[in-house]
Amino acid sequence: MKRQIFLFGGLLLMSFIQCTKKIALVDCNSFYVSCERLFNPKIRKKPVVVLSNNDGCIISRSNEAKALGIKMGEPYFKAKEIILKNNVQVFSSNYSLYGDLSRRVMRTLKRFNVDIEIYSIDEAFLDMTNFSDKEVEEVGKEIRSTILQWTGIPTSIGIAQTKTLSKVANHIAKKKKTGVTSLIGIENIDPILEKVKINDVWGVGRQLTKFYNKNGIYNAKQLKNKSNTWIKKNSNVLGSRTAMELRGVPCINLEKTPSKRKSCVVSRSFGKRVERLQELKEAVANYSLNASEKIRSETLNTKSITIFIRTSPFQSRFGYYANSKTIDFPIATNNSIEIVKAAIEGLESIFKNGYQYQKAGVILAGLSNSNEGENLFSSEKDEKIGNLMRSIDKTNYRYGRSTLSLASAGVQKKWSMRKEYSSKIDTADFNSLPRIKTS
Repeated sequence: MKRQIFLFGGLLLMSFIQCTKKIALVDCNSFYVSCERLFNPKIRKKPVVVLSNNDGCIISRSNEAKALGIKMGEPYFKAKEIILKNNVQVFSSNYSLYGDLSRRVMRTLKRFNVDIEIYSIDEAFLDMTNFSDKEVEEVGKEIRSTILQWTGIPTSIGIAQTKTLSKVANHIAKKKKTGVTSLIGIENIDPILEKVKINDVWGVGRQLTKFYNKNGIYNAKQLKNKSNTWIKKNSNVLGSRTAMELRGVPCINLEKTPSKRKSCVVSRSFGKRVERLQELKEAVANYSLNASEKIRSETLNTKSITIFIRTSPFQSRFGYYANSKTIDFPIATNNSIEIVKAAIEGLESIFKNGYQYQKAGVILAGLSNSNEGENLFSSEKDEKIGNLMRSIDKTNYRYGRSTLSLASAGVQKKWSMRKEYSSKIDTADFNSLPRIKTS
């Protein structure tokens, strides 16, 4: 709050006026690429792409790669000719590295204000209301400089009265040398919003874009200036909030505490096509173990598991097949043994011979807090299994994932995702860090 002092009839009066809401969106530039470049200075100025796996889709591109026409989400084989012709550096995704650097960026942000919403691995909203209108842009530059100095990750920062407008500001900031844009204090924002396509507005997906286009709305300005009557009649609550936010009226609050997880998904594309049921069983068992470990770390139980498999949609000559199976547990559980058993049963019911499978995965749904209530049917056996799970988790945390596992998860794992392009950098392991020669 700001305090305003004024004289009225010789009396000294004080009133309180609301400060302008200021929200900053901090976005790491080409985050996965930036992480790889941090430990490999040789590729700083070269075109770089990161793949979901060695034959997967492109999930991060450097500016140099974008300039070559390489598209986001494009399968590797489609871009292979351009990649080879232009000596584009290719990396398999290294999520342990990206996760660690993401945590470092977020910790740095909290030095400026603890009120942040971690939106994704490379994005966060930061409350900057405590700073004056005139100084927010300079503070934004300081934040950007500090993150770069402390973590080595370049960022773009957009500042505005609402989360939706801060997204717009961030889009502009990415094209500026300073990397920071503030829309605070701009009275007429229409010329800026006119240049923002409706599909680039935060919260507007493909279907909504089609609907808006049919009604003559092609940019953010047109949505902002649409009448309240039309918006109320043709939009849902989210659409109404988006329109209000474009007008500078905050409708979407910062989510300072992470929302409760509703499901847990673990899926992978295989390093080679898989035809044998036994290999699929091993993969699904591994994914189930990983998912079980994740929900136990958050003291959660699952009510059901869904197993899915599919072949490649790009290799039609081998035939396309995709299927899934959901199994409900009589009592919510986080027991790896029980979950793996259900996963394999589900897989056996949907597996078909004669197909080359590219991907499999499991989804644990109906998650609930394992401490919310005691199981009336629990026994001494359940307690022993719980102790076993905790012992396995502690061992794997200390010595690395899959140090202790189930026999059904296999040993050789020929089906596993190949990581020939992985940088193999692990910031949690001192011995795996790159060494710099001084002479």
